[in-house]
Amino acid sequence: MSEELDINIKDGGERNMWTPLDNLAPMAPQHVSMPQTPQGPPVTANTFPEYDLPFELTQQGWLKFWSKRENRPYFWNKLSGESLWEMPVIKPHFDPITNPLGIGLSNEAPPAHRPPVNVAKRRASEDCAGASACKKFILAGPWDLDIPTNVIIFERALSNLMHSHPDIEAYRCSLAAKLRQCYQELCHSRESIDAPKESFNRWFMERKVIDTGSDALLPSNCYPEISMSMYREIMNDIPIKLVRPKFTGDARKQLSRYAEAAKKIMESRNASSESRKVVKWNVDETFQWLRKTVGATYDDFQDRLAHLKQQCQPHLTETVKTSVEGICLKIYCLSAEHARKIKEKTNAILKENGLGELPPPLSVPNNRKVWCYPVQLAVPCPRLPVVEYLPERDQAMLRFHGDTLCINTTHLQKLEHLYRYSCFDDKKFELFIPRVWCLLKRYATFLGTTGNTGMEAQDTQASLPITVFECLHRMFGVTFECFASPLNCYFKQYCSAFSDTDSYFGSRGPFLSLNAVSGSFECNPPYCEELMDATINHIEQLLSDSPEPLSFIVFMPEWRGPAPTALLKLEASHFKRKQVVVPAAEHEYRHGCQHVLNRSELNVRSAHGTVVAWLQNNAGYQRWGPTEERVEALLDAFRPGRERERDRQELLSPQRQTETQGPSDPKQPVVVQLH
Repeated sequence: MSEELDINIKDGGERNMWTPLDNLAPMAPQHVSMPQTPQGPPVTANTFPEYDLPFELTQQGWLKFWSKRENRPYFWNKLSGESLWEMPVIKPHFDPITNPLGIGLSNEAPPAHRPPVNVAKRRASEDCAGASACKKFILAGPWDLDIPTNVIIFERALSNLMHSHPDIEAYRCSLAAKLRQCYQELCHSRESIDAPKESFNRWFMERKVIDTGSDALLPSNCYPEISMSMYREIMNDIPIKLVRPKFTGDARKQLSRYAEAAKKIMESRNASSESRKVVKWNVDETFQWLRKTVGATYDDFQDRLAHLKQQCQPHLTETVKTSVEGICLKIYCLSAEHARKIKEKTNAILKENGLGELPPPLSVPNNRKVWCYPVQLAVPCPRLPVVEYLPERDQAMLRFHGDTLCINTTHLQKLEHLYRYSCFDDKKFELFIPRVWCLLKRYATFLGTTGNTGMEAQDTQASLPITVFECLHRMFGVTFECFASPLNCYFKQYCSAFSDTDSYFGSRGPFLSLNAVSGSFECNPPYCEELMDATINHIEQLLSDSPEPLSFIVFMPEWRGPAPTALLKLEASHFKRKQVVVPAAEHEYRHGCQHVLNRSELNVRSAHGTVVAWLQNNAGYQRWGPTEERVEALLDAFRPGRERERDRQELLSPQRQTETQGPSDPKQPVVVQLH
């Protein structure tokens, strides 16, 4: 995975807060082939004796190098920067300090019989392609940002969202954290349970499927107001959260706790007499069985628990239904109130900068087909406050008003590359660090990670292994990710959840808003049933509307008993060309917090199977059809350890230079190897 950059060195150019790469000038992406291993035996100094440099030339600053492009030596002057193909002419020695007038130097003209030497100047390799003669840099890492897009979309309107602003983002995230804490307190006080794990994250995603409000994170205009995702997850944990016990004693304790909790709910709530009678009878029978039964097995306790839940759960659900709906409704109302406060603060900052207020939603004058491009914001960016940049050895810390966020150095440089390609209002990188801080703060709040790591991000932000992405691009022409983020994307073109913070780094906005006409896509939606269902509906609509080649390779968890609606729709789709299942524990994913984790912690073994399905229209099937050879290559790329084998192979037989050289052939990109 590599990225190429043109570097323009400017004297005196400095940046206040962003020092590591302050000499990088913006450029348009262009393709440059990877360095190749030289053919033939290595060239030694005595291979070309006629080109041995005299001592006088060495004193004048001339050095000899080997051109891999032309397969011949060339000469470079370290003092003047001049580059020649032929042996340079020895000039009379002139020392302006000891002999400023040149006294004693020979003024004789060259002999008449010696013709003047036509010294051929060496042309920089970049001139051959019409580009500026400057060095190229390739950033190696778990991505390939050099792959161009093959996706065509209908032109879309400018977004009316506010530019990311550290003050607004800190305020928004503090309100979101209070909302998450309120959810926990409501579950604990009303239902005597902890808030279900990742339930709040899935509520964010489920609400955003139908939300038409003004805030990028907090839902504020949804119908229905009660989230069925949140309602269902709370109900699943009433009266207690059930887990799979490890030992027989744990199974017995869980059965006893469930019976006690069910009895307590029926006694403390306003339940119907019939429900009280049924639950009380089943609970008493369970306690009698526990007292009388000696030597029951693990399966006996589990079967008894399943029977008790089957008998009691409908009555418990009916009893606590009003209370649980009240929790869901209150969380939504608080979210809408917080969104209103954020909008007021946003308009206040815009007025302070003389930019007016946020405009209403905009429309597109005509439906033109264009190459897919990042989201563009309609409102100008106000002045941003300073964010401190504190570099360390392998990580960088960004601090704003005492709130410090960390990111690996490799991922920070990746963000810089994406920023260079996709940001058009900050060519001097003056706003880069504040916008990176807003990006990190948004995802930390969205995932609920109190520190810089957290398992909460595993299901919602996990990505496919690098070997799978390489295979998808090589075999199926995939150049676009439907669900990614600037922190975990493999391609530089992708869709993400947040247009306001991610658009500077190449985001094409939410996938459900993408009106694609043609292209090859990888689709690995977060594990939210409502979002997965909406994704399948959107894909089928795109395939139905477009006659041009369109292909989606969809990855979904193999959940059975019962299977989610999205999985059933995927398997029954008339656009499905092929379906395979990667068994559980036989493949890996990359952790959702890969931008702060060590390399040894990145790969996580999947606890469930993964369904891979190809949804393609006729033209897409003709171009990128899932042949047996291609499918087998994808399954092999999914095999555990393939990513480590790939890295080991690169170390044993590298195809790229691993360090920056001096005045080598400019055709060869300078590679910064970051692992």
